[in-house]
Amino acid sequence: MSGLVGFDAWAGLAGDSGTSRTEWAALVAAWSEPHRRYHDLAHLAAVLGLVGELGESADPDAVRLAAWYHDVVYDPERADNEDVSAQRARAGLRGLVPEERLTEVERLVLLTAGHDPEPGDANGAVLCDADLAVLASVPSAYAAYASAIRAEYAHLSDEEFTAGRASVLEHLLSLESLYRTPVAQPWTATARANLSAELVLLRRRTAAS
Repeated sequence: MSGLVGFDAWAGLAGDSGTSRTEWAALVAAWSEPHRRYHDLAHLAAVLGLVGELGESADPDAVRLAAWYHDVVYDPERADNEDVSAQRARAGLRGLVPEERLTEVERLVLLTAGHDPEPGDANGAVLCDADLAVLASVPSAYAAYASAIRAEYAHLSDEEFTAGRASVLEHLLSLESLYRTPVAQPWTATARANLSAELVLLRRRTAAS
């Protein structure tokens, strides 16, 4: 298991106690659910790794904890995963971290529903940029990501998936700033090109069907 998601890394955020160990094990189990094809431990490790590379945030530990919880509940058949993940964070971290940090973790998890932090929200910028970094991948890696997302929504017909996925892509393309941190801002052109290319492909498939 990657050191980024190992217990030692977790203990640096939530302490080393029986309760903390139980919570860590529960989180790892959640991120390891068999229906996850992209939103899995590899994604969690990638986000955690980027948190330390994207610049200073007001509370780096809160950002890392939010990374642990931002997709801890991931059910492609429901629309409130971020809300339930935030609730899961409050329940799991109660007594392990100060209330002020717990509240910030909740806020950050909820922010990943739209990835649109306010100007000056350093914590939100780092988390959202880390979460969306995959959008700026080289084309082959982006194609693998898009394929994994489709696999997670295998229960939907092509028509249903295309409509929902197109809505997500259009939202991301509509953001005034796709990336907010200085380190990530240069990724914007590549990410927008990948998003636009996927949207065109989805529309072509719809037109051909």
